[in-house]
Amino acid sequence: MFNIAGKAYAMNVITPVRWYFAWFNKLIFWIALKLPSTLKGLITLSLIHYARWVIIGRNQFPHLSPEQPREKLSYSYMLFCSNFNGSWDQYVDSFTFSIPGGLDMFWKWNIRYSKSVALTPFHRYIQYNQIETQHYYNAYPLATSNDVKSAKALKAALLAFGQTADQGSDAEFLTRYNSLLRGLQHDLGDMYPTPIVSMSAYQIERRHQRHERQLQAIRMAAPGGEGGR
Repeated sequence: MFNIAGKAYAMNVITPVRWYFAWFNKLIFWIALKLPSTLKGLITLSLIHYARWVIIGRNQFPHLSPEQPREKLSYSYMLFCSNFNGSWDQYVDSFTFSIPGGLDMFWKWNIRYSKSVALTPFHRYIQYNQIETQHYYNAYPLATSNDVKSAKALKAALLAFGQTADQGSDAEFLTRYNSLLRGLQHDLGDMYPTPIVSMSAYQIERRHQRHERQLQAIRMAAPGGEGGR
């Protein structure tokens, strides 16, 4: 499975929507952008690295050369992209429980949308329209979104502390330093692999081991190689 890299999962879902309803979808997203409070339930989900919806008009798909046949699409499409921590089920269920009305509002006019509740039909709808991620690069595979937030908080605190490090006596420095450590306790955790390990990393390791075995076999079989000694 290539959807997973480290602790993050990449999801891409593309769903058809009638072209004349695509404008309603754009209006809804515009309102949500102007009124972020409508997405409060979504924003508070700390497992999400990133989420984006894109409306692609039926005439907006790339036409790369005159030789490429023109497509006559009946529908526009809504592309949903997201990176998150945890399993697929945890993510979809968290979405459903956090903003069931918001999901219905975003996908309401999409073809055969089943509504976010009940869960089973919604799961089937997402699974049917999900595109498997063939390549997913994660710069920090062991970092969750909370780890990234903690790293940013830690950096900001250290920079601020550094500006006053040479001020006052040694005793005052120690007091400020201990206060800094106490304030950053929640941001000083280590990043270890979780039970949701990177299956892609596992496959890479297996491939590496297989490659090493093949190289060893070649060395053994080569004239004058290790096997002929």
